[in-house]
Amino acid sequence: MRRLALCLLAGPAFASEDIPDQYPQSVLYAKPVEVIPHVFSAIGATAPPTYENAGHNNNLSFVVTGDGVVVVNSGASWQLAEALHAEIRAVTDQPVRLVINENGQGHSMLGNGYWAAQGVPILAHEEAAADFADHAPQDLTNLRSYARDRAEGTVIAPPTETFTDRKQVEMGGLTIEVLHLGPAHSPGDTQVWIPEWSMMIAGDIAFHERMPPIFEGTCTACWIETWDTALVPLAPTYVIPGHGHPTNLAQVQRYTRDYLLDLREKIGAHIEAGGDLGGAYYVDQSQWSHLDTFEELATRNAGVVFAEMEFE
Repeated sequence: MRRLALCLLAGPAFASEDIPDQYPQSVLYAKPVEVIPHVFSAIGATAPPTYENAGHNNNLSFVVTGDGVVVVNSGASWQLAEALHAEIRAVTDQPVRLVINENGQGHSMLGNGYWAAQGVPILAHEEAAADFADHAPQDLTNLRSYARDRAEGTVIAPPTETFTDRKQVEMGGLTIEVLHLGPAHSPGDTQVWIPEWSMMIAGDIAFHERMPPIFEGTCTACWIETWDTALVPLAPTYVIPGHGHPTNLAQVQRYTRDYLLDLREKIGAHIEAGGDLGGAYYVDQSQWSHLDTFEELATRNAGVVFAEMEFE
């Protein structure tokens, strides 16, 4: 464990889209690892969702508190949620008492149906719940398209409880703070903060091994402000991002905040020079080309940021 903690502080090895399934005996892409004592995470593929990774391309985490288990992210399907539950049972006989959805995307919420069938409460930010309500039918259609038989059993189930800014959970003598630090990657981005252990399960506010996707409607200026004014002051020692291996604050800052600042600076210079949308796609992002999903996201991100900044 001490070796793993030192690796986290030094920064992890990079994941790759070319790495095959790490856990072929399970629908999970990788077996959960104990990041720090009592906090586990099944690290998803950094590639886009495919049949091979069964849509497990985000991190599915759980915290063993002493009086029950808290799960962060239900998974992209019933089968992924069920597989994660099997791994939890292999670690502890404590029941799962709460599931937290870190945002409204399908890979965070489409497994809710499994957990609801177990009678487990499901918590999400109110904006994430609304986002899921809008997009869940399309998310389920997409899941069935790429996952095929691995999507069987999946049904749409909304969160059973929502919060606005902050929800404190006391369980087994442990305080878990469920936070919405502010606008970031997507509506209702949620961070799970365990102050006693200096552990942040950060969700999609933080990236480092794959390029951050920027959605239409994402306010990158707001994302940076949320980062600087709300995330940095917490100063977590350990960070489990939404995608990619557990790491530290400096690493995710380099590949999230610093990437956003760099792209905004280049798009701003392009606009100042009279550049148009077509030219924005070609701004130089080569320093980030080693990140997984660069080919899928770099030019799209540039176009979205151009649209955001054109009339700022």
